[in-house]
Amino acid sequence: MGIDFERYSAPMNRQQRRAAAKPSQISGNKRGDSPTVGGRAGVADLLGAGLTHHKAGRLPEAEACYRQVLAVYPDHADANNLLGAIAIQVGRADLAVELIGRAIQQNEHGPGYFSNLGTALRRLGRFDEAVAAYRRVVGITPNEAEAHYNLATALFDRGDLDESTAACRHAIRISPDFVEAYYDLGIALSVQGRLDESIAAYRQAIRIKPNFAEAHYKLSTTLRGHGKIDEAIAASQQAIRIKPDHAEAHCGLGIALYGQGKLEESIAAYHQAIRIRPDYAEAHQNLGVALHGQGKLDESIAACRQAIRLSPDLAEAFHNLGFALYRQGKLDEAIAASSNAIRINGDFADAHHNLGNALLAQGKVDAAADAYRRVIALRPNHADAGSCLLLCMNYDSRLSKAQLVEAHRAWDQRYGVATLPAAHANDRNVGRRLKVGYVSPDFRHHSVASFLEPLLRSHDRQKVEVFCYAEVMTPDATTERLKRLADGWSETVGMPDASLAERIRLDGIDILVDLAGHTKRNRLTVFARKPAPIQVTWLGYPNTTSLKAIDYRLVDAVTDPEEEADAWASETLIRLADGFLCYGAPHDAPEPAAPPCLATGTVTFGSFNNPSKLSAATLDTWAMLLARLPDARLLLKGRSFADPATCELFRNRLGSRGIMAERIELVPMLADTAAHLGLYDRIDIALDPFPYNGTTTTCEASWMGVPVITLRGDRHAGRVGASLLTQLGLTELIADSVEEYVEIAAALAVDRARLGELHRSLRPRLATSSLSDAAAFARKIESAYRAMWQRWCASSQLS
Repeated sequence: MGIDFERYSAPMNRQQRRAAAKPSQISGNKRGDSPTVGGRAGVADLLGAGLTHHKAGRLPEAEACYRQVLAVYPDHADANNLLGAIAIQVGRADLAVELIGRAIQQNEHGPGYFSNLGTALRRLGRFDEAVAAYRRVVGITPNEAEAHYNLATALFDRGDLDESTAACRHAIRISPDFVEAYYDLGIALSVQGRLDESIAAYRQAIRIKPNFAEAHYKLSTTLRGHGKIDEAIAASQQAIRIKPDHAEAHCGLGIALYGQGKLEESIAAYHQAIRIRPDYAEAHQNLGVALHGQGKLDESIAACRQAIRLSPDLAEAFHNLGFALYRQGKLDEAIAASSNAIRINGDFADAHHNLGNALLAQGKVDAAADAYRRVIALRPNHADAGSCLLLCMNYDSRLSKAQLVEAHRAWDQRYGVATLPAAHANDRNVGRRLKVGYVSPDFRHHSVASFLEPLLRSHDRQKVEVFCYAEVMTPDATTERLKRLADGWSETVGMPDASLAERIRLDGIDILVDLAGHTKRNRLTVFARKPAPIQVTWLGYPNTTSLKAIDYRLVDAVTDPEEEADAWASETLIRLADGFLCYGAPHDAPEPAAPPCLATGTVTFGSFNNPSKLSAATLDTWAMLLARLPDARLLLKGRSFADPATCELFRNRLGSRGIMAERIELVPMLADTAAHLGLYDRIDIALDPFPYNGTTTTCEASWMGVPVITLRGDRHAGRVGASLLTQLGLTELIADSVEEYVEIAAALAVDRARLGELHRSLRPRLATSSLSDAAAFARKIESAYRAMWQRWCASSQLS
């Protein structure tokens, strides 16, 4: 689309016109459209000279010629029109509208005038008027492909995608080799989500013009959006072969490679895009994403900040910056970055999600829940945000069991409905070796692994064949250890639900076990597809999933008393004798120390639980305890305490309850496991939060000789502490009321002999308890699996 000089010379070809003046054509009129010049040949000579200069790009000289004509004939249509064309080219679309309007007043039947007017109006964003101008052109020259094409571009600008595609197709019917029309048709179809048709349009443009680099690039982006990553990479590479300095194609290649998990190649592609265009903000921010994937958070943050310097309104860069800062524990900065992304784009669902994560890590449960609700309002199919909201609700001591159950049921109604497969074809031999699949994002250094690894090591491989489906973003040494314990291992990051469900079916899994529940990066929407005949949830989440497709949940009689708990779960509860957990103690843990109060004279209470668990009810109770013991101190440790703002928040929360700052110590995450466990040497008594108890923290404290006081709640999340202490034979440390909780802790604090005995005996007590008997635990799990299998085989035969 460029200047059409047909009025005075042979027309330029489409490529020349497109290069001359994007985004739409600037036209003269065909021979015969000009008004008479009164026999003044000099006027015609001036217009001819002006056109010569104009075509050669000598705009000041062309303008001088046109103005000389207008000096004699102020209303000369062609001179006004061509002067208007120059105004468009130099960025004065407002002046162009005025000049071309004068031309139209003299000749209302000149298609070139209306075409140029449409171009000027598009530049001004006056799309309704531009469409009207182009419709006039179509009305005058209905069989001119270019007219329909220009109309299509204006309709696209206005958001009329159906009409735009129709106009493109009309142009193609008139001119079947109209490559630009195929190209723009591909864009419009892609925006509409009609990806197959868009791909076909781009391929047709490429067939007509094989070296059309931009069409190869756009094809690659559409293929990528369609999940055809291999083809997208090939298309990007072809665009680069045609045009090696095509920065966008290099960036698109990086995105596709990232989607395949090829981070090094992705980063190389982004660097190449940046070498070509150092000011390419999107390439810098995408580089930040890939560096984040490698765990290079400092470099990721630097890349995102560079993107923001180049493009201060790039919401995606602020979002990715916020995510990296969140991963570093810089929560206040993460909140600020996510808030900036939302300021730029209030409908940015992922930014609201990341904001919620950072707020939750700070212990701002209500604000986090509001952020997750905002995500769901913006993107109703965002199952992860729905799960995060449920996790938030488990921390809230104000919510009843009934409210929690209703919220979980709502999640299932919204996200848990999926197309179920045909009948499972698993061999129904009741005694054969079972294929058991475990699904988790936490096959890494994580609390879940502390309880899963003993089971995997102790499984009887004559009875079960173990498959792991790992949604692990950053594998580590623990990942490698667990991988060696599996008969089958699948990396699932980036795998669509349908693909993962099919993978599980092809593996022939008999029993599929969810280890995440409604925690981050769960794959519950895969379970909704029922890829295995028997589905179980265990370990990672302290509540029902409420997913109808999950059949069983593994618990025990303490966490979920018979009859009382069954009504609150969608799954059938399987109560494992002697506890539903088995703890794998770290081999490099230091030896337990004597109570520090014996040396200092001052009792130190402590909790290493996630600060999100430190509910208002918990802090109220701890304040009552510290009021009973005015010399006692409180040591809290958590990842979030690396953030000064979070520390200030908790000091204020405790200060408002009468606990002065000098009695509080807040410790961030420590460098390694040994240092983390060594910190228990500074604690006399550990305090369990509620309504969401600790699990790993209770086991670690006990292994390090530190007794834990817990409150038995009215739900699974608030009864895990009681379950663990029951397995340890320390039921005297379980309280049934807040007052009893304070009394037990205060009494133990002054009983130095009992405190010393517990510090000496707790590790051997745990080591010889059912909580550490991995072999026995594996047998009872396998027995539960076999009973499930026998039940399914019997029911299948009956049906």
